[in-house]
Amino acid sequence: RQGDLEDVVLEVMERRESAQERVAELSDRVSAVQAKADDATARRDAATKGLDEETATVTKERELVAGSVPADLLKLYDKLRVQQGGVGAARLYQRRCEGCRLELNITEVNDVKAASPDTVLRCENCRRILVRTAESGL
Repeated sequence: RQGDLEDVVLEVMERRESAQERVAELSDRVSAVQAKADDATARRDAATKGLDEETATVTKERELVAGSVPADLLKLYDKLRVQQGGVGAARLYQRRCEGCRLELNITEVNDVKAASPDTVLRCENCRRILVRTAESGL
């Protein structure tokens, strides 16, 4: 009986040592995962800070530009921006509206060519304000 008891005690001790090794291994894994999570959190926070700073800069720039735009045009732009998912005006590039990516037909191109430079033009398809540049293809 003494031998049986010793065998049981040895088995329990071995199982305890094995469990302790497993706990240490799991603890190491948890530490590694936590370190990765901490790193990801720090990178996210840095990116968020950068985006916040960029937002503040762009907001200030927008306020400066908006101050030079006639009130009725700014009101139209803001309305279109809400309706069009954040983009109220689009560049006319090589006869194509960069808002909807569709090319203007010949009639629309002729209307754009005939319009005075201060006329507010809109895309017939997406209704965004068309911004004419030297690259408009007119």
